[in-house]
Amino acid sequence: MDISIIIISWNVKELLKKCLQSIYDKTQGLEFEVFVVDNASKDGSALMVASKFTRVNLIASNENMGFAKANNLALEHAQGKYVLFLNPDTELTDNSLKVMFDLMEQDEKIALSTCQLIYPDSTLQKNIKNNPGLCDQILILLKLHHLFLSKCLNRYLAKNFIYEKEQEVKQIMGAFMFARAEVIKEIGGFDPDYFIWWEDLDLCKRIQDLGQKIIYTPKTKVIHHEAKSFEQQMSLEKQKRFNRGMAIYFRKHTGLFSYLVIKLLSCFSLGLAWFSQIFKIKSKTQSKI
Repeated sequence: MDISIIIISWNVKELLKKCLQSIYDKTQGLEFEVFVVDNASKDGSALMVASKFTRVNLIASNENMGFAKANNLALEHAQGKYVLFLNPDTELTDNSLKVMFDLMEQDEKIALSTCQLIYPDSTLQKNIKNNPGLCDQILILLKLHHLFLSKCLNRYLAKNFIYEKEQEVKQIMGAFMFARAEVIKEIGGFDPDYFIWWEDLDLCKRIQDLGQKIIYTPKTKVIHHEAKSFEQQMSLEKQKRFNRGMAIYFRKHTGLFSYLVIKLLSCFSLGLAWFSQIFKIKSKTQSKI
């Protein structure tokens, strides 16, 4: 088996359908298997997969396990030399998996890779970052990144990254992570302490700590609708999960001081999220009157 494709889905039935169809339509020259873990969707996603994509290995959960645990569950059954962690709101535009397979075959030190992501209107989606630091995450927690960009934010967001060039990187977005299965299984997959958000950053950091390479290539493009599952949640709930993931990451990968600062400022960021949520609800209510 060349590739095991793992997709975690939650209430995005139509996008998932397009994603799966694009995989079977575009992928050639490879032996692959597909796993879909449905995190207790209420829109009939699991039934759609079972009826329309009989080749898919469907795992229909009765509860929302989150992103990390759901991926690890499928990873236990994956037989591929490589594993692609793929979001359900993506669509292949060409034989992308063959491009990524050939890239990984060139160098056994490459443990993780990604390609160029684009929005449905074909504009570039910036899916590369550097490792997070205390300065940039403080600005993000306080929502100051909406007002200005500092030197540390520019560094973290990789503002000078050249997306036309194939190169080694630090951090890639979890929407499309093409991994060497042996390495991913060696480190235990995603850290199950994360529910959603930051598990992809954590995985990249642990790959770096092994001395393995993470590569970005522009040789193929994948459409990513981005955050369609997350859009279904309110601002406060999203902020809670984001903050929790950030705290776990800083506890694992930085010193105690940074972790305590993040925990302290998380309370303030939740207040901002609560205010934003109330404002949005009031605005929607007034617009209906």
